[in-house]
Amino acid sequence: MGRVSNEPPRDPADDPDIIALATRVFSLARTGDTTTLAAYLDAGLPPNLTNDNGDTLVMLAAYHGHAPTVALLCQRGADADRLNDRGQSPLAGAVFKGEDAVVEALVAHGADPHTGTPSAAEAARMFHKHHYLHLFGAHQD
Repeated sequence: MGRVSNEPPRDPADDPDIIALATRVFSLARTGDTTTLAAYLDAGLPPNLTNDNGDTLVMLAAYHGHAPTVALLCQRGADADRLNDRGQSPLAGAVFKGEDAVVEALVAHGADPHTGTPSAAEAARMFHKHHYLHLFGAHQD
């Protein structure tokens, strides 16, 4: 017969092994290690995993300029429009950073240029990156 414990279940956020794994996975997105990240996704890693700031793997890969990683995550079911805790979208971050290949990958996977605050379209206008507005199909004011 199994032993019954009176201890409450451990919070996964307090487990050092889980914290180490999450740190590694978010680092893979930041550095664009698409191959290793694909292996984690194949093993069951949720593609919409977020960190303590609400940044998804897509957000981190997009902000750091890794279009192949962004494409992989989107192909595996990641939400290209998921906002972080500050209301920012991956597409707006890529526009801000001037990551053309990432912007193209996100748009190809259905990212909405009008999502978030500021939206990608608003950021393109603000920073005079009109080529993105053409890509979005938006009209310049």
